[in-house]
Amino acid sequence: MHPPHQSHINHDTMVDLGNYNELEIAREVDFGVYFTSEDGDILMPGKYVPEDARVGDRLRVFVYRDSEDRIIATTLEPYATVREFACLTCTDETPFGAFLDWGLEKDLLVPLNNQKNKMQVGRKYCVYLYLDETTDRVVATSKLGKYLANDDIQLTEGEEVQLLIANPTDIGIKVIINNTYIGILYKNEVFKDLRMGDKTTGYIKAIRPDNKIDVTLRKPGATLVGEKDDAAERILRLLEQGSGWMPLSDSSSPEDIYQTLSMSKKNFKRAIGSLYKAGKIDLQPDSIRLKK
Repeated sequence: MHPPHQSHINHDTMVDLGNYNELEIAREVDFGVYFTSEDGDILMPGKYVPEDARVGDRLRVFVYRDSEDRIIATTLEPYATVREFACLTCTDETPFGAFLDWGLEKDLLVPLNNQKNKMQVGRKYCVYLYLDETTDRVVATSKLGKYLANDDIQLTEGEEVQLLIANPTDIGIKVIINNTYIGILYKNEVFKDLRMGDKTTGYIKAIRPDNKIDVTLRKPGATLVGEKDDAAERILRLLEQGSGWMPLSDSSSPEDIYQTLSMSKKNFKRAIGSLYKAGKIDLQPDSIRLKK
């Protein structure tokens, strides 16, 4: 089961479709119960009604439209609600769109024009769920750009964040951060088995000038059990294995340092400082050299 979501709505407001609502049972019928709401009576079919539920009880239920377009309440918990990102498996494709399994009896529609690439049955896709204003139904899109807030990043380096594991790339794994931003987890930062759709805790490693966000699974300042090397050891090893020279210095850009070493400029400067103090390297204006 998934952790409970906070209800976005109380009994004085309209129903929040595609989300959890706290509603009061108004009456029982042979085929279920009805809740009262400003949107009219809402049916919860009998198979979802808890055995001990009675008229007057308030229940936390998920509310959405069924295949016949009726507003229905259920105690089933979907894998995601509106205004959330999720990685879901495609169960069917049709000329007008694809359907994804989101944990409810009725699958979630991704209209054809909402698909970044045409979806295929059996594959997993990272999508954003929203309420379509035209149909008043919950739909999803794999075109995530306009639902991400990377142009206004309210995060700080070292901050603990929640990560949704999204698509693998050549250099690592794309992740959704705090259901708001997109970031990258580099291959050398992955030290446990991660699958698309997994949720895990991470930390902001770097926020780049181009608003790209690098994340790490390691708590800042902590070393991993079994980690092969720290930043200083990695730099030393690369110098020893190479020509004993590296075209990086404390005046190099964070991007150049990251591209070469997959570490932040702060960690790089700390590492070369400790190597210099230990008498292992010489510092040049535009490079570092292994001491003979």
